Amino acid sequence: MIPVFDIGMVVIEWNPRHLYRQIFADPETMEWFLAEVCHPAWNLEMDRGMSFDDGVAEAVARHPDYAREIALYRDRWADMVPGALSGTVDLIEELAEKGVPLYAITNWNGDTFRATQARFPVFNRFRDIVVSGDEGLLKPDPEIYRLLLNRNGLAAADCLFIDDSLKNVQGAEAVGMAGHHFTSPEALRADLAARGIL
Repeated sequence: MIPVFDIGMVVIEWNPRHLYRQIFADPETMEWFLAEVCHPAWNLEMDRGMSFDDGVAEAVARHPDYAREIALYRDRWADMVPGALSGTVDLIEELAEKGVPLYAITNWNGDTFRATQARFPVFNRFRDIVVSGDEGLLKPDPEIYRLLLNRNGLAAADCLFIDDSLKNVQGAEAVGMAGHHFTSPEALRADLAARGIL
């Protein structure tokens, strides 16, 4: 069975709080900002392909008093990505050394994905990575999974999709993939071993 990984919070840590804890002294204000100003649905539009400049302009139009803080989402985006999840990276390295083909599908803005890709050698282990911002498709849209399958000549039944979002796992299962809801590298290791992949 061929593993297909999500990237954010499975392989690479991402959390805007790593940045905004440095900006807001009050945790409640930070949480309000991330829920109402630079909120998840707004971020998802960048993952869909909106440029960060356009995203910042849209958010500033809604909340002009927070223009400086909003711009930091673009200007200091790398601060939200402190490192890789070492346990998952270890698994990927083991699988690659065994010759297991590895793929990925990620909801990620194309520009910031490439900047992140340059920081982490683990990305070189994947034969193909479907990036939502480049394709204009978001998980759990069935078409993003089919894109990976068709582009690489893979059969859905031969693939195991791994994601920390249950709805994205269910999206993969809906097109015929097996699914693993990621909670920790240790649980993933046990599942891969039970399936005879590792």
